[in-house]
Amino acid sequence: MTATDHVLNLFEEAFGSAHGARLLAVHAPARSEIAGNHTDHEGGHVIAGALDAAISGVAAANGCREIRVSSEGYPDFCVCVDDLAQHVDERVSPAALVRGMAQAMRETGRSPQGLDLVLASTIPNGGGLSSSAAMEAALGRAMEALWEGVALKPQTLARMGQRAENDYFGKPCGLMDQLAVCLGGLAFMDFEIANEPRSAKLDLDFERHGYALMLIDVGCDHSRFTQDYAAVPDEMQKVAANFGKKRLCEVDPADFDARAMRLREELGDRAVLRAIHYWRENELVDERWDALRRGDMDAFLDLTRESGASSAMFLQNVSSGDRYQPAMLALGLAERVLSGRGATRIHGGGFGGSIQAFVPLDLTDEFSRRMDAWLGAGSCRRYVIAAQGASATWL
Repeated sequence: MTATDHVLNLFEEAFGSAHGARLLAVHAPARSEIAGNHTDHEGGHVIAGALDAAISGVAAANGCREIRVSSEGYPDFCVCVDDLAQHVDERVSPAALVRGMAQAMRETGRSPQGLDLVLASTIPNGGGLSSSAAMEAALGRAMEALWEGVALKPQTLARMGQRAENDYFGKPCGLMDQLAVCLGGLAFMDFEIANEPRSAKLDLDFERHGYALMLIDVGCDHSRFTQDYAAVPDEMQKVAANFGKKRLCEVDPADFDARAMRLREELGDRAVLRAIHYWRENELVDERWDALRRGDMDAFLDLTRESGASSAMFLQNVSSGDRYQPAMLALGLAERVLSGRGATRIHGGGFGGSIQAFVPLDLTDEFSRRMDAWLGAGSCRRYVIAAQGASATWL
């Protein structure tokens, strides 16, 4: 049974027939951050890829004033299209994303109408693969098609999703997650111009170069560390504000060097270290993109190890600082299995969620077996880059 067939069955169970309304299939992939750990929100560079795990859905106009959502494995809910203001009590909930995306669509000149939507996901929840960005993109493509208005570019839809997540959902994310989901494939992204990020794509299969892309759920939902996550951009932007700027990309590194000791007194050592990470990681993104374009996996893996070290030492988003360190433990265990081969690094926001490993193909079975034995069956999963970004298709 295909993903579309599955959600069609779910739609019938949840809403019965569509009462003559045309059915729309929607799709939005998960994403993996390949390079650029906490650089996007500072106007830096990122490499990210859409994955072969996704949210699939079916939607139809329902003729009423409510958006009714049935998501497999979760409670049903509805949102009234006549009330699209922010609701504080909806923070960190799917309803907040629906309301936020509907308001963003209204701002494109559309008139929000009621719709029924069924969703099913193969994206591990809380694993740092951007299930929230995928949901925003799936909602956006459904609303774009069902409500009359201009077609939306991936960059436009991504910004709408980011706003919904920042303002309605309450998570201060950058734009990388949403843009990767909307673009599809493997992409380099430059966020220096916040409202007009530049991007370039590359057709590359890691497995053709002898390595599997594997993501390991560390056994702790990253939402547990939301405050730790939020402190990263907050501290980086406090450094930028010290120079009268909003983001670190606007600060001259030479000026930072001249003021580093004063910054540590005013902001603390961790803020200074996180700024150091930003500039180092940004350089490593560019070097890794060049390596991938050349097809030089050895250079890419060497640089990925450097990136992992920078996240651990300077960014410090692999450990919460107490006895419970799920991401750091998973990284240590993965290194034991790889024994100097491939590469590992923290993935995404950090602290919890998942880690990333590039594993030699002859080691993938042993790697999965041992990581699952330590962290639980199904913790370690193998992915490939998926070409298709967020989309909607009339059935």
